[in-house]
This record gives sequence, structure tokens and C-alpha cells, in this order.
Amino acid sequence: MIPDLVLSRTILAIDTPNLGQACDWVQQYRERVHAFKVGGALVLGHGLPIMRTLREAGAERVFLDLKFHDIPHTVALAVRQAAEFGVWMLTLHIAGGVEMLRAARAAVESFAQPPLLIGVTVLTSLDASALRAVGVPRTPRAQVLRLAQLAYEAGLDGIVASPQEARLLRRRLPAPLLLVTPGVRPAGFEVDDQKRTATPEQALRWGADYLVMGRALLQPKQ
Repeated sequence: MIPDLVLSRTILAIDTPNLGQACDWVQQYRERVHAFKVGGALVLGHGLPIMRTLREAGAERVFLDLKFHDIPHTVALAVRQAAEFGVWMLTLHIAGGVEMLRAARAAVESFAQPPLLIGVTVLTSLDASALRAVGVPRTPRAQVLRLAQLAYEAGLDGIVASPQEARLLRRRLPAPLLLVTPGVRPAGFEVDDQKRTATPEQALRWGADYLVMGRALLQPKQ
């Protein structure tokens, strides 16, 4: 049983291509979690108008997790389109560079309620050996910090990082920078494809603002 205090800081990942199932989950959890995350599985099948459908089902806040990573002009166009549909939060890969991140920020400056722009550091499915395989010699912690500093310099609202880096980030970067942590699993749950994980309570204690959980809630341990 996950405590209400944890759920109030949770973004529920509704990773499904089935819009009906997504709406059912929204209706089931809309009074319990802080927001809902949607990704490519749902958006590629139904398009960005699903934002309206999910809001009608009760999703007050929708987190669009498409991890934009392209040349600055292309990312700016995509971010603006997402903002037109009223997303609450969206992700960009910080590895796209400061110019790309600043273009994304500029693309939504005219909106009365722009989406929160959140930079992805190092995916929680990657460990040190996986980073070395793609040419990054630094440890996950060192790479997360390096990318997080770029996101801060570019004016992003927050970053995505595993809970294992949360304490380091809180020491090095100002508190207004939001910290969104996936890779969160209640004690006793399988970690699945995640490598750098922690329990919800640990993640919050270490400085996370929001927790991202999906399978741990939607496919509870038997």
C-alpha cells in the first residue's frame, strides 16, 4: 500500500497505446496522484488531441514525455505545438545542447501558462557500462550533474534524474529547479528494466519534487 503523501507527489505513467485504458486509469487515480505522464505509445496512435480527452477524463495535469532531441528549430516547433495543447510539463534531452534548450524556452515565452520544460539527464535504464558503450567515460552521477548544470544555465524549469543522484543535485543546484525522479519502486517490487532505483520514501527524502511511477501502481505486486 503506497501512502497518500507519496501519491500526492506522484506522476502516474500511463504507458499504453489504448486510449480507453488510459482514460480508465485517469478516472481511477485522478483524486490520488498529482499528474499523469503520457509518452509515444499513446501519442503516436492518437495524436496530441488526446490531451483534451485525458483532461475530460479528469487529468488536470498532463506530462508529455517525448524527450525531444533535434536541431533547435525543429525542437522549438515541437515544443510550441505541445504548448498549444495545454500540456503541463514536457521533456527534452539535455544532450541536444544549450542552443536547443534555449530555443525551446523561447518557443513558449508568449504563452500565459507555458509548460514546464524538464531536461532529461541520464536514463534510469543506463549504468556506467552502458554509458561507456556510447562513448561517455564519466560515471552516471558525474554525467547527470554535468547535464543538469547545462539545463540550469539554459533556463529550464527542472530535470529528470534517478533518485540516486537527488542528494548530489540538491547540494549543487538551486532548489527552485524541479527534480523529477523515475526509477522509483516500492520496497519488494521488481526493478524491471531500471538500473538506478530507490523507494518512493527514499526519493522524497533525498530531494525529489515529483516521483514517476507506472507499473508499481498499475501492476501491483501479487
